[in-house]
Amino acid sequence: MGSTSQSQKKNLHSLLLTNLTIPSSSSPSSSNNDLDFDFSHVFGPNPSPSPSTNVPTPHIIHNRSHSFVGPSPRLPTSLFPLPELASDSEPDDDEIEKRVFEEEKVVPTHEGKIGPLDFLIVRMVGQGSFGKVFLVRRKKGDDCLEGDGVFAMKVMKKDTIIKKNHVDYMRAERDILTKVVHPFIVQLRYSFQTKSKLYLILDFINGGHLFFHLYRQGIFSEDQARIYTAEIVSAVSHLHKNGIVHRDLKPENILMDADGHVMLTDFGLSKEIDEMGRSNSMCGTTEYMAPEILLGKGHNKNADWWSVGILLYEMLSGKPPYTHTNRKKLQEKIIHEKFKLPPFLTSEAHSLLKGLLLKDPSTRFGSGLNGDEQIKSHKWFRSINWKKLEARELQPKFKPDVFGKECTANFDQCWTEMPPNDSPASTPTAGDHFQGYTYVAPNPWLPSG
Repeated sequence: MGSTSQSQKKNLHSLLLTNLTIPSSSSPSSSNNDLDFDFSHVFGPNPSPSPSTNVPTPHIIHNRSHSFVGPSPRLPTSLFPLPELASDSEPDDDEIEKRVFEEEKVVPTHEGKIGPLDFLIVRMVGQGSFGKVFLVRRKKGDDCLEGDGVFAMKVMKKDTIIKKNHVDYMRAERDILTKVVHPFIVQLRYSFQTKSKLYLILDFINGGHLFFHLYRQGIFSEDQARIYTAEIVSAVSHLHKNGIVHRDLKPENILMDADGHVMLTDFGLSKEIDEMGRSNSMCGTTEYMAPEILLGKGHNKNADWWSVGILLYEMLSGKPPYTHTNRKKLQEKIIHEKFKLPPFLTSEAHSLLKGLLLKDPSTRFGSGLNGDEQIKSHKWFRSINWKKLEARELQPKFKPDVFGKECTANFDQCWTEMPPNDSPASTPTAGDHFQGYTYVAPNPWLPSG
């Protein structure tokens, strides 16, 4: 990967770490409401599609908002600024010194013991508001079955989770990941905890995020987007059949493996909702939020199909259909305005987008019992053999540059060059919020297909 690309990615990560903010609720006209992520200096000039006399150059958006959780509005017609979340505070030097040896002590469970010392940290590959993500190897032992033993280790700070009132979401993420096994969903292998942290051990997917590939290419062709969308539809359908709604589908939460297949990840906002149930939580990423979430009318699995429609629109045109630098105005556009269909797309693509982006969730494609079949049988997917797709027999034409199972070339260099240290954190003093968190997959090395 060239030095220019590495520099761009480094700038992007620095921007994310320094400017990740949620607008304050103190005033609707607060300057924070107008803040968003500007990637124009990272990605450079707007990329263009392949030369064609019939295809215009789409406008590529470089502004991105961030996933958030907030209260649901009770008045359907009222819009609101987003709540301010508590900032993540680090322990002082004295606290770190006192707790430095506590991190290796695993909380005992009836299932047995597994902990940080069972894994060798190779490299850091990511960082978020709750902690870090590392590339790790499982150390060999009597219970270590055959396999490459290469994983991603997601480390989350308990005190930060508790302060931000995200305990239920973190528990739900672990619980949901133990229930889903699918060829296009990142697989959980182990979970455990120490006194101050939670650990999720997942398959390491080293092809990078769909977000980066999309913005490097500018737009995807319909053929390229079709297989990605079909794999996402397959994964989302599986979640829904198991009573799970993802609620934060976007390119940043979709990874690409070495073979070019997409893998759904990040279940931090997911929730188990039965067929007749609804959730009133205000959560997700604004550009991808369904109107019923913004209106506080209660939402179910149909909200995910709206997000699939937004994702497909973005892959085919280079930007989501609704954009604005002001979050409140963006919400208003999603609720009230019609979207414009890119004229260079086929009529079949137009038809699918119209069906997925119906503002009424009861008539939206995918609604009702077996609603996913309505999507899978759509004429835009006529070339997709769903059985072969789910057997991973349909090969994407694009494959990311990956060299070996431990390759991290598709991850931000400013992460991979950081010291790979699972640093100490302060220990929460109140209650046992994470009892029963430990998990070991029945078969730690399921076939990858």
